Amino acid sequence: MKRITNDPASFKEEMVEGFVAAYGRYVKRVPNASGVMAVGSPKPGKVSVIVGGGSGHYPAFCGVVGEGLADGAVIGDIFASPSGEQVYRVTKALDGGAGVLYSYGNYSGDVMHFGMAEMRCRGEGMDVRTVVVTDDVASAPKGRESERRGIAGDFYVFKVAGAAAARGDDLDSVEELARRANAATRTLGLAFGGCTLPGQSEPLFSVEPGTMEVGMGVHGEPGIETSEMLPASGIAKLLVERLLDDAPEGAGSRVAVIMNGLGTTKYEELFVIFRDVGRLLADAGLTVHSPEVGELVTSLDMAGCSLTLMWLDSELEELHDAPAATPAFSRGGLGYAKSATESVAATPVATPDEDAEASFAETTSGGDAVRDGLRRALESVEGAEEELGRLDAVAGDGDHGSGMVRGFRRAVEATEGYGGTAGAVLVRAGAAFSDAAGGASGALYGSAITAFGQGLDANGTDAPGVHRALEDALKAVRSLGGAEVGDKTLVDTLAPFVGAFGESAGSGVPAREAWQSALAAAEAGAASTEDMISARGRAAKLGERSRGSRDPGATSMLYVLRAAGEAIPQEGA
Repeated sequence: MKRITNDPASFKEEMVEGFVAAYGRYVKRVPNASGVMAVGSPKPGKVSVIVGGGSGHYPAFCGVVGEGLADGAVIGDIFASPSGEQVYRVTKALDGGAGVLYSYGNYSGDVMHFGMAEMRCRGEGMDVRTVVVTDDVASAPKGRESERRGIAGDFYVFKVAGAAAARGDDLDSVEELARRANAATRTLGLAFGGCTLPGQSEPLFSVEPGTMEVGMGVHGEPGIETSEMLPASGIAKLLVERLLDDAPEGAGSRVAVIMNGLGTTKYEELFVIFRDVGRLLADAGLTVHSPEVGELVTSLDMAGCSLTLMWLDSELEELHDAPAATPAFSRGGLGYAKSATESVAATPVATPDEDAEASFAETTSGGDAVRDGLRRALESVEGAEEELGRLDAVAGDGDHGSGMVRGFRRAVEATEGYGGTAGAVLVRAGAAFSDAAGGASGALYGSAITAFGQGLDANGTDAPGVHRALEDALKAVRSLGGAEVGDKTLVDTLAPFVGAFGESAGSGVPAREAWQSALAAAEAGAASTEDMISARGRAAKLGERSRGSRDPGATSMLYVLRAAGEAIPQEGA
């Protein structure tokens, strides 16, 4: 599959630059951040609605920024969540004094990074709330709706929240209405062919001839089941029946409808499917209100479609129909803002280079060892990038290897020439890693590196101090991701390593020797994930289909621990 790029690594940044250049009548770039904001925003006394997620889904997310819809969007790399740092910067720029609502799809990376930003903003006195979209009926059974992914139903939740904020509702009301819209929305998707990342020659997954994947995600995840390929009428019947079987309790008789294309399926084909969708819904006693047929949430070049229904009450219908003007969606007679004269000044946000503690006067041997370890870790994940991507593609979007390389490359760059203690260097590295890597791995590794650094500064760099710092890192990962041993995550490698290190450290073994001896436990832990069923993240939706390959996070953690151990001095840490 041919891709039009200059450098795949700069694809997101160049895309955002081109998007703003094309649609400057609607949006502008958020200063010093990977995000866009509506022209004229923020408005004093108005709730700001911020959406976001990875690139590759246009019009989601930046395409729905504008009057009457989202006030801003935070943009991650292809299929990767934006980092907490970027979410924070966009939030600071869009705070108009009435509070901020985040809304995004229910993916672990997005939940972690937006959650980190929310806590940071709340700590500074801002009122920030979150409504996570959970519309995908295939990703969890009825009764467990909170575990579901967010796919094309994102659009309806964003539209309702944006319209409520535009009419002047307070934050409590905007949040409640967004939750009501999410509870009333159901989506099911089908894939006829996989999607290909920029810079890659093969799709993330393939669909056998004569078949289709039912219930796939929008990040290249394969479906939860395979079905024979059906004609348009059969596709319509499958989609409608499964959505109606999952109708919300007390649902009414009016539904808003999106017949969504995933990137390659043509509009004309969607119209053919919708012809039968409309008839089937009418036969079920439902009135279709103002349907949308086209691309609203895509997955690069994936061939496929999804059907979304939102059961309406009078207020949801009013907000659904309210005017909006964005690059990708307009309704009613609302024009785009022609100037930003009514906006309030964006709150200044310090970038890492502007940090008052950007350097220390002297470099210590501990800091040198950490920098050496970071360089070794970078070399290790660069060598394993293809393997890690292949493991991740089994149940995810195949970007774990590239994300790890981005993260460690930025960590190395951020700490070169940066003096101070081993802990201080690691704290800086953790923040840089998280910002660059994105996704769940960016948040987990970033928090682990940061906590490890803070632990070293608090406890010292002898073997017992290193062990306590490792325990802090493990605690940070568990707290953020909720994973335990046996869930098929990086915890399956890190936890046994920390335990084995502690046993050696307790017997008086120096840190370097304890680290080397603990690697055997890490190797066994990583190997054990091959026969596990994933219990966390996107892979958890696949059940038995996640068994049979090692977890990418557990594997990358093993590579990092091996590399880091080589940098520990012979005496001490």
